Amino acid sequence: MSTPMRWSRGVLLFALADLAMVALAWWAAFWLRFNFEMPQEYLSLAFRTMPWGVLCMALGLGLAQVQRQAWRYVGLADLRHLAWGVLLGTLAATASIMALRYEGFARSVLPLFGVLTLVLLAGSRAAWRTLAERHALRQRPPGHTPLLIVGTLEEADQALRTLKGVPGWHVAGIVSPRGEDAGRSLQNVAVVGGSDALGSVAEALGVRSVLVASPPGSALRREVLLRWSGTGLNVLSMPVADHWLSASTTDLRQVQLEDLLGRAPVVLDARDLAEWLSGQTVLVSGAGGSIGAELCRQVARLGVARLVCVDASEAAIYELAQELRAVHPHLQGHYYTANVREPDRMAAIASRHRPAVVFHAAAYKHVPLMEELNEIEALHTNVLGTLHLARAAGECGAARFVLVSTDKAVNPTNVMGASKRLAERVVQAVAAQHPGTQYVAVRFGNVLGSSGSVVPLFSAQIARGGPVTVTHPEIVRYFMTIPEAAQLVVQAGWMGRSGQIYVLDMGEPVRIVELARLLIRLSGKTEAEVPIAFTGLRPGEKLFEEWLANGETTEPTAHPRLRMVREGGLPLLADLQALEHWVHGLGPAPEPQELRQGLRERVPEYTPRY
Repeated sequence: MSTPMRWSRGVLLFALADLAMVALAWWAAFWLRFNFEMPQEYLSLAFRTMPWGVLCMALGLGLAQVQRQAWRYVGLADLRHLAWGVLLGTLAATASIMALRYEGFARSVLPLFGVLTLVLLAGSRAAWRTLAERHALRQRPPGHTPLLIVGTLEEADQALRTLKGVPGWHVAGIVSPRGEDAGRSLQNVAVVGGSDALGSVAEALGVRSVLVASPPGSALRREVLLRWSGTGLNVLSMPVADHWLSASTTDLRQVQLEDLLGRAPVVLDARDLAEWLSGQTVLVSGAGGSIGAELCRQVARLGVARLVCVDASEAAIYELAQELRAVHPHLQGHYYTANVREPDRMAAIASRHRPAVVFHAAAYKHVPLMEELNEIEALHTNVLGTLHLARAAGECGAARFVLVSTDKAVNPTNVMGASKRLAERVVQAVAAQHPGTQYVAVRFGNVLGSSGSVVPLFSAQIARGGPVTVTHPEIVRYFMTIPEAAQLVVQAGWMGRSGQIYVLDMGEPVRIVELARLLIRLSGKTEAEVPIAFTGLRPGEKLFEEWLANGETTEPTAHPRLRMVREGGLPLLADLQALEHWVHGLGPAPEPQELRQGLRERVPEYTPRY
C-alpha cells in the first residue's frame, strides 16, 4: 500500500498553477469557439459552468496522479500520464455538463477545453524543465569534464538521461556508427562524427573521455575497446544492472575486459534456481579454485541450507571459509581439506551430509603442465577423481551431479583435454548405474581472471616490464567471466537430464594478441614500453578451440545461452573397474607413449601431437 503523498509547499504551488491553467483553458475554449467575439449570454454561461469544468479536470488529473510529477524532470512517460489525466477530466466534464443540461451550451467547447488544457500543462512543464536545465548549466562549477558518447541515437538517448544524475560530466557530442545520423541532434547534443573517426573527433573537440553507450556484447563496444583503449582516450561505459543494485551511485566505470566477450552476459533464472536450491544441502568439490569458489558464492546467495566445500588446498579452503562466514553468517558451512582422488574419503563425506546436489569442479586444468611429466596426475584427478565423487553422489542418493568440463575435451590434442573428455564418459557410465541421480556435464571456454589463465599471467609480465608472451599471432580463444561460468554450471544442473552435456553460446572468439595489447594499454603503457613476444605453440596446444566433437550436434534449451550436445552414438564405457585398473596399472611414472595410447583407446577422438 502506497504512503499518502505529503503536500509540501512546492507541490501545492504547482497544483494551484495547474488549476489556474485549467481555468484559463476553459475560458480560452469559449473564446476560440466564438472567434474571440463571445456574446454576453455565453460569457455568463462560461462563468456558471467553469467550476464544473475545473473540478472535473482536477478529478481526472488527480486520478492520473499528475500532482506527483516533478516538473524539472518531466519526460515522455510523465506526459503520457498527463494526457491520460486530461482525457479523464474532459470526459468527466462532458458528462457533467450534459447531465446538467445547460441551455445553449456549445458542445464544441468541450474538446477545445481538453486540447487547450493539455497544451498549457505540457507546455508549462517543458518550459520549466528547459529553464531549470539552462540554469543548472550556467551554475555548473568549473572542472566539469567534457565527454563524447559513442552509440546509436537510441543508445545515446538513454545515456543522456542517465548522465543528468551523474555530476562532473559535460556531454560535448555524440559519435554514431550510423552514417545517416550525421548532422542530427538529440536533447540539444549534436552528432559530431562517426565511430570510425572517434580519435580525430575527440582531438578536434579537445575531449579525452569517451562513454560507450552500446550494451555489453555489442560489436561497437568491442571495437571501441580494442581500437581506442590506451591511445590517450579514457574509455568508459555505463554500469551494469548488478552495479546499480550494489552501489549507491551510477558512476561511470572504466571499460573492462568483460566487454571483449562479444555477447551479452549470461543471466540466471534466479527465481527458479532459488526454488530449486533453497533449503537444500549442496556439495562443491574444488571449492577453493576460481570456479569452485564462485559456485559456492552463487549457491549461498540462492538460499541453500548447508554448503559442503571440499578442496585439497588448506590455504584455499581457509580463505573461502573466512569469506563465506563473513558474508553469510547464518549459512551452515562445512569445509573439508580432502582430495577427490581418495574414494573412501569422498564416500564418507557424501554419506555424512547426503547432499541433494553435487558440483564437481576439482580438476587439473593447465594444458602444458599436464602434457609433460604430470600426465598420470591428470588421469588420477580428472578421471578417477570424477569417478569417485560421481559414485559417492549416486550411493548417497543425491538428486543431481554436475561435472565442470571444458572445450578442450572436444577433439582433444592434449592429455588434459583427453582426461576431461574421459571424465565426461565416466559420468555418463555412472549415470547408467544410478538412475535415481541426474548426471550432467557442462563445457565452457577460458575464464577471464581465473587462476592460471592468461590475464593474471599477462598482468604479471606487464608489471615486470615485459615482454608479454603469446604463443602464436593467430591463436584465438572463447572467454567468459568467472560469475558466468558458475552461473552456467548452476543453470545446467537445474535443467539438465541424466547423461546430457551442455555447452554455452560463447559469442565471438578473442585473439589472444588483442587481449595482450588491451591489457598493456589498460595498464597505462604502450607496446614500445612493454613488447609482445611470440613463442610458438606449446605441446598439445591448438590455434582454436572447438565446441563439438566429430558426429556431435546441439539442440536449443529453455535457456537462450545454453545448448545441449547430441552425441554421435559413442558407446558407454563398458567396465569402469577396468578403467580404474588401467590407471593404477600405469604406475607412478608411466611411459608417456603407453599412457597416450591407452587414452586413445578410451577416447577415440583424441589425436596427440607429439
